Amino acid sequence: QVQLVESGGGLVQPGDSLRLSCAASGTIFSINTMAWYRQAPGKQRELVAEITSADSPEYADSVKGRFTISRDNAKNTVYLQMNSLKPEDTAVYYCFADISRSTWYRSDYWGQGTQVTVSS
Repeated sequence: QVQLVESGGGLVQPGDSLRLSCAASGTIFSINTMAWYRQAPGKQRELVAEITSADSPEYADSVKGRFTISRDNAKNTVYLQMNSLKPEDTAVYYCFADISRSTWYRSDYWGQGTQVTVSS
């Protein structure tokens, strides 16, 4: 069994920063791509940023230059540093991981979500 546990959400003002963390635990052979998605009320879930096992990041155009994704493979953890936050960044943020539990078993996993609210 594998679990992804997120932390770091909260209520901040426009221009502030937040750092989200997501730790994977359980029977893990290796972690492939890790990512952050978000879903605002009434909207579809969208990819915010992803990072491969080779530490190659990709970002949505809406967050480029403001958000930074990183990972600590020794801790099975992915981070999302969010700077210059805007009200339109308000959403529930979900962690995603493509995890191999053995050489032959690989599956996608999601965290429970953490609320980020940007408001003055």
